[in-house]
Amino acid sequence: MSAFPPIADYGFLSDCENSCLVAPDGSVEWLCLPRPDSPSVFGALLDRTAGEFRFGPTSTLVPHQRRYLPGTMVLETTWHTPTGWLVVHDFLVVRAVEINERRPGYRRAPADAAATGTLVRTATCIGGKVEVVANCLPLFEYGAKTGAWSYDHDDYRSMTVLPPSGDPSLKIESGLRLGQVGARCYGRTTLGEGESTFITLSWNGHAPADQAAAVNDMQATVGFWRDWLGNGKFPDHPWRSYLERSALTLKGLSYAPTGAIMAASTTSLPETPGGARNWDYRYTWIRDSAFMLRSLYRLGFDWEALEYFAFVLEAVAGGPGGGGQGSDGKGGSGGFSLQIMYGIGGERDLTEHTLDHLSGYRGSKPVRVGNGAWDQHQNDVWGMLLDAVDTHLRRGAATIASGTWEGLAGFVEAAIEHQDDPDQGIWEIRGNPQQFTASKVLCWVAVDRGTDLAAERGDEERAARWRKAAEAMKADILDKGVDERNRFRQHYANDELDASLLLIPILGFLPPDDERVRATVLAIADELTEDDLVLRYKVDTTDTGFAGKEGTFTICSFWLVTALAMIGETDRAMALCKKLLSFAGPLQLYAEEIEASTGEHLGNFPQAFTHLALIDALSRLIEAEAEAEAASS
Repeated sequence: MSAFPPIADYGFLSDCENSCLVAPDGSVEWLCLPRPDSPSVFGALLDRTAGEFRFGPTSTLVPHQRRYLPGTMVLETTWHTPTGWLVVHDFLVVRAVEINERRPGYRRAPADAAATGTLVRTATCIGGKVEVVANCLPLFEYGAKTGAWSYDHDDYRSMTVLPPSGDPSLKIESGLRLGQVGARCYGRTTLGEGESTFITLSWNGHAPADQAAAVNDMQATVGFWRDWLGNGKFPDHPWRSYLERSALTLKGLSYAPTGAIMAASTTSLPETPGGARNWDYRYTWIRDSAFMLRSLYRLGFDWEALEYFAFVLEAVAGGPGGGGQGSDGKGGSGGFSLQIMYGIGGERDLTEHTLDHLSGYRGSKPVRVGNGAWDQHQNDVWGMLLDAVDTHLRRGAATIASGTWEGLAGFVEAAIEHQDDPDQGIWEIRGNPQQFTASKVLCWVAVDRGTDLAAERGDEERAARWRKAAEAMKADILDKGVDERNRFRQHYANDELDASLLLIPILGFLPPDDERVRATVLAIADELTEDDLVLRYKVDTTDTGFAGKEGTFTICSFWLVTALAMIGETDRAMALCKKLLSFAGPLQLYAEEIEASTGEHLGNFPQAFTHLALIDALSRLIEAEAEAEAASS
């Protein structure tokens, strides 16, 4: 067996400022500080020697059961040891805080409850007796540097570790007596039935000092998540739990100071174990924006949609963390500049480098920090952004200001100007640019949505001109993007299929009953799948810049569910949806890919784009069920 747990077996914790991953054996193996895109403090996820923080029974490494407390991000692990039973709760504290001055780094007003910068871990023996151990080995700068531990007081309950330079310093408070060996802090005790203990790790100064305070923090955190989830709109349906967990995951991937939502909480979890397709996903993709807003509004989380939309507009307008006008032809007017992704603080320069001292998950090297695709030429971004704006305004948002409108109008003009340019496509291939059909469709989306926005604003000159441009673009796509079998092609120079073509009905380029749409959707279902799960493309006929196989892309499989439902293939859509739900991780989380032959999850985790597609697909099928029942009654 691999020394690394399966990707889908990790538990995901968040306080909407930071997040961490907890392995089944009770080890925190991924925590980056002070931001989720900062260097790791615990990095065993990417190298077994890069730091971890275990808390659990001494003699047992395989838990009896793991679950989230319903409606929360509080992870509960039950252990059955040779001598007794133990329950551990892990959570990042979110509680009511007194805010008398601005919180550092916040560009959005915090809610009444906010992160305190504390990881709390409690243990209670519920039968027999159990020896409990804590083993905390923080290694700073992605496992490259050790810190120095010292006691805080005259007892053994509190210790602090300082990195060689800079921040963060980490403080441990515990009901255990703590010791230190080298870079490691440890403690252990034996609990009898009904007895409890705790340990906390803090980096912002707040830490519960005793068991009662730790329990109070858990109650507050449970209350926060349940209150938040209670604001959503979920159907009374057997799939409700998947929708709720997806909503909680998206909230957990958010970064409260700016409103950004990360694509995933990790870097360099491989698309192929042992391969080189390993990317840093701790950023915000404009590609995700349209789907993010649709999903948040669909589930009733209007405030999160507003804050995310504000972050996107601020980023493209060169706001705090921005860098001014772009030089790649993607600029709007008035200083607006669009690129495919941004840092969670709005940063534009995401230059990629490798961490060669790390072995990578299951030997998958290199480990990358930053993302080399940040300055790629991708023509889909204008359409994704304009669709997001259109979605936002149709949900009753206030009219956009004149300066913002001029910037957005510049993006529409850019889509028209660059519609004939080759690009790297929605999948960010690192091979030669091509005339990707989906990119052309997204350029059309930009102009189509821009036309609607212009008409609503009374900007008749632009509306008329853009409408004419959109009609010409559609005609060109239908002429060059459809093959002799009457189905859409990957790009204009081949007749291959591509899962991005499923966006044609989803984004309204053509109606679902169009024969070309139907032929394309069914061809993808029959020819671009492994065991019914969808590949992005065929790697042997697509110049990606890399060799090797990749798994099926789960977002594409959920897109196929949606597209099948749209063209009337409801039974087939339902069967595929049930199959995808059966592949969910034990905590109902999804990575980016699924290896069809084994069900193994691959790629970064948990993956926002996958959960967004799940929300859309399940919601559409549930609505179709309700319509069918109403029609038959």
